[in-house]
Amino acid sequence: QVQLVESGGRLVQAGGSLRLSCVASGRTFSNYAMGWFRQAPGKEREFVAAISWSGGNGYYADSVKGRFTISRDNAKNTVYLQMNGLKPEDTAVYYCAANPQLVLLVQARYRHLEHWGQGTLVTVSS
Repeated sequence: QVQLVESGGRLVQAGGSLRLSCVASGRTFSNYAMGWFRQAPGKEREFVAAISWSGGNGYYADSVKGRFTISRDNAKNTVYLQMNGLKPEDTAVYYCAANPQLVLLVQARYRHLEHWGQGTLVTVSS
Protein backbone atom coordinates (compact mmCIF):
# COMPACT_ATOMS: atom_id res chain seq x y z
CA GLN A 1 0.00 0.00 0.00
CA VAL A 2 1.13 3.53 -0.76
CA GLN A 3 0.10 6.47 1.39
CA LEU A 4 0.08 9.91 -0.23
CA VAL A 5 -0.15 13.29 1.47
CA GLU A 6 -0.49 16.50 -0.53
CA SER A 7 0.31 20.00 0.69
CA GLY A 8 0.86 23.50 -0.61
CA GLY A 9 -2.60 24.53 -1.65
CA ARG A 10 -3.82 28.00 -0.71
CA LEU A 11 -5.47 31.15 -2.00
CA VAL A 12 -3.45 32.93 -4.67
CA GLN A 13 -4.13 35.77 -7.08
CA ALA A 14 -4.45 35.22 -10.80
CA GLY A 15 -1.05 35.27 -12.46
CA GLY A 16 0.64 33.98 -9.33
CA SER A 17 2.59 30.81 -8.68
CA LEU A 18 2.26 27.91 -6.32
CA ARG A 19 4.13 24.67 -5.72
CA LEU A 20 2.28 21.61 -4.54
CA SER A 21 4.01 18.68 -2.89
CA CYS A 22 2.97 15.08 -2.45
CA VAL A 23 4.92 12.88 -0.06
CA ALA A 24 4.64 9.11 -0.41
CA SER A 25 5.24 6.40 2.15
CA GLY A 26 4.71 2.69 2.42
CA ARG A 27 6.12 1.16 -0.73
CA THR A 28 9.20 1.89 -2.82
CA PHE A 29 8.43 5.31 -4.28
CA SER A 30 10.68 4.85 -7.31
CA ASN A 31 8.59 1.89 -8.44
CA TYR A 32 5.66 4.18 -9.17
CA ALA A 33 4.80 6.70 -11.80
CA MET A 34 3.08 9.68 -10.20
CA GLY A 35 0.29 11.93 -11.34
CA TRP A 36 -1.61 15.05 -10.40
CA PHE A 37 -5.34 15.38 -10.93
CA ARG A 38 -7.82 18.07 -9.98
CA GLN A 39 -11.51 18.41 -9.34
CA ALA A 40 -13.28 21.73 -9.51
CA PRO A 41 -16.65 22.28 -7.78
CA GLY A 42 -19.41 20.61 -9.74
CA LYS A 43 -17.00 19.05 -12.24
CA GLU A 44 -15.45 15.66 -12.75
CA ARG A 45 -11.92 14.88 -11.71
CA GLU A 46 -9.46 15.51 -14.54
CA PHE A 47 -5.89 14.67 -15.37
CA VAL A 48 -3.33 17.45 -14.91
CA ALA A 49 0.16 15.97 -15.19
CA ALA A 50 2.11 12.76 -14.74
CA ILE A 51 5.74 11.73 -14.51
CA SER A 52 7.55 8.46 -15.01
CA TRP A 53 9.28 6.63 -12.17
CA SER A 54 12.64 7.99 -13.27
CA GLY A 55 11.44 11.56 -13.67
CA GLY A 56 12.58 11.60 -17.28
CA ASN A 57 9.20 12.03 -18.91
CA GLY A 58 6.44 14.47 -18.02
CA TYR A 59 2.98 14.55 -19.53
CA TYR A 60 0.47 17.38 -19.28
CA ALA A 61 -3.12 18.24 -19.99
CA ASP A 62 -3.42 20.81 -22.76
CA SER A 63 -5.00 23.26 -20.32
CA VAL A 64 -1.84 23.47 -18.21
CA LYS A 65 0.90 22.82 -20.77
CA GLY A 66 3.52 25.55 -20.63
CA ARG A 67 2.36 26.77 -17.21
CA PHE A 68 2.70 23.74 -14.94
CA THR A 69 5.73 21.53 -14.38
CA ILE A 70 5.76 18.16 -12.67
CA SER A 71 8.93 16.85 -11.06
CA ARG A 72 9.97 14.32 -8.48
CA ASP A 73 12.71 13.67 -5.96
CA ASN A 74 12.97 9.95 -5.33
CA ALA A 75 15.38 10.49 -2.45
CA LYS A 76 12.64 12.47 -0.68
CA ASN A 77 9.73 10.31 -1.83
CA THR A 78 8.12 13.49 -3.12
CA VAL A 79 6.47 14.64 -6.33
CA TYR A 80 5.93 18.32 -7.03
CA LEU A 81 3.66 20.39 -9.20
CA GLN A 82 4.98 23.85 -9.96
CA MET A 83 2.11 26.02 -11.14
CA ASN A 84 2.83 29.35 -12.80
CA GLY A 85 0.52 31.80 -14.47
CA LEU A 86 -2.42 30.61 -12.42
CA LYS A 87 -5.91 31.35 -13.68
CA PRO A 88 -9.25 31.35 -11.86
CA GLU A 89 -10.19 28.23 -13.82
CA ASP A 90 -7.31 26.40 -12.10
CA THR A 91 -9.29 26.58 -8.86
CA ALA A 92 -9.82 23.01 -7.67
CA VAL A 93 -8.85 20.38 -5.17
CA TYR A 94 -5.61 18.86 -6.42
CA TYR A 95 -4.89 15.19 -5.82
CA CYS A 96 -1.80 13.13 -6.38
CA ALA A 97 -1.97 9.50 -7.44
CA ALA A 98 0.52 6.68 -7.79
CA ASN A 99 0.56 3.73 -10.16
CA PRO A 100 3.26 1.45 -11.50
CA GLN A 101 2.01 2.13 -15.03
CA LEU A 102 2.41 5.68 -16.29
CA VAL A 103 -0.11 5.16 -19.07
CA LEU A 104 -2.91 4.52 -16.59
CA LEU A 105 -2.28 7.93 -15.01
CA VAL A 106 -1.97 9.78 -18.32
CA GLN A 107 -5.15 8.19 -19.63
CA ALA A 108 -6.93 8.76 -16.29
CA ARG A 109 -8.01 5.14 -15.98
CA TYR A 110 -9.64 5.76 -12.63
CA ARG A 111 -10.85 2.22 -12.11
CA HIS A 112 -7.19 1.15 -12.09
CA LEU A 113 -5.89 3.94 -9.84
CA GLU A 114 -5.91 2.70 -6.27
CA HIS A 115 -3.56 5.10 -4.51
CA TRP A 116 -4.74 8.65 -3.90
CA GLY A 117 -3.96 11.43 -1.49
CA GLN A 118 -6.62 13.39 0.38
CA GLY A 119 -6.24 16.47 -1.80
CA THR A 120 -5.16 20.07 -1.29
CA LEU A 121 -7.28 23.07 -2.22
CA VAL A 122 -6.01 25.67 -4.65
CA THR A 123 -8.09 28.81 -5.02
CA VAL A 124 -7.18 31.39 -7.64
CA SER A 125 -8.83 34.76 -7.28
CA SER A 126 -9.39 37.07 -10.22
